[in-house]
Amino acid sequence: MISKNSEPLFQARGLVKRYGGVTALDGTDFDLLPGEILAVIGDNGAGKSSLIKALSGAVIPDAGQMRLDGVEVHFKSPIDARRHGIETVYQDLAVAPAMTIAENLFLGREILRPGWLAKWLRIIDKKTMLTEAAGHMRDLKIGIRSMRQAVGTLSGGQRQGVAVARSTAFAKHVVILDEPTAALGVKEGNMVLELIRNVRERGLPVILISHNMPHVFEIADRIHIQRLGKRVAVVHPDKISMSDTVAVMTGAKNPQDLPEDAHA
Repeated sequence: MISKNSEPLFQARGLVKRYGGVTALDGTDFDLLPGEILAVIGDNGAGKSSLIKALSGAVIPDAGQMRLDGVEVHFKSPIDARRHGIETVYQDLAVAPAMTIAENLFLGREILRPGWLAKWLRIIDKKTMLTEAAGHMRDLKIGIRSMRQAVGTLSGGQRQGVAVARSTAFAKHVVILDEPTAALGVKEGNMVLELIRNVRERGLPVILISHNMPHVFEIADRIHIQRLGKRVAVVHPDKISMSDTVAVMTGAKNPQDLPEDAHA
C-alpha cells in the first residue's frame, strides 16, 4: 500500500534533453514512491523514451537534477545507474538464446569460484549460479523446472521472466520495464503482469512504460502522463477513466479539468 505521505525514492526535477533542434525533454519532472508500480504513458514524441534513458543512465540530460533516496545522482552510463541499484529491462530483452537460464541471469556478472587462483583464471562457479538462479526464479514465482534449460527454448513470457529475474537479482532500488507485454499474447501478458506484482511484493518499486492502457489500469498504483516533453499530470487509475487519461495524454483534455481526487 502506498502512503500519500511517502517521500519519493527516485526524483527528477527540470530535466532537459535536446537533440539538435529537437527538444525531447522540456523541463520534465518525475517522482517514484517506495514500493509502487508507476506507469509512464505518453503519445509518440512525448519524451517517454528520453525520460527513461535519462533515469537509466543511457543519456545524460542537458539540464536538471535527479535524486535517489534523497541523494543527488549524476549517471554517466547505464553501468553507472546499475551501480546505484537501478536495473532496466528493455523491449528487446537482451537475452542470449543459446545460453542457459542461469547463465543469462548472471550474464556479465558471473559468480567466480573462491580463491585467488580461481578469480585470476576467472573460473565460473556454475553450481552456485544454478542454485541462486533457481532461488531468484522461485522468489518471483516463475515456474521453470531447470535452470540448465536454454533460453531459446522458452516461451515469450518465460523469456520476459528471465529478463525481469535478472534485473531483480541485482536491483537495490528500482526496476524499469520498457513495454514488457508488447510482443506477448493475452495469456503470457497476464503472466508478466503477475510477475510485476511479485516484484513489487519483494519491495522493489517498478517504473512501467507501456502503450497498453488496459494493462496500465490493471496494475499501476499511479500513472505519470508525459506530453510534449513535460509531465502534465500524475493520476490515480482508480479515480479517473481510461478515456479521460487518453484525452489528457493526447491534449484533448486539460489536466486542470480533471476531478481533484484524480490527481496523485
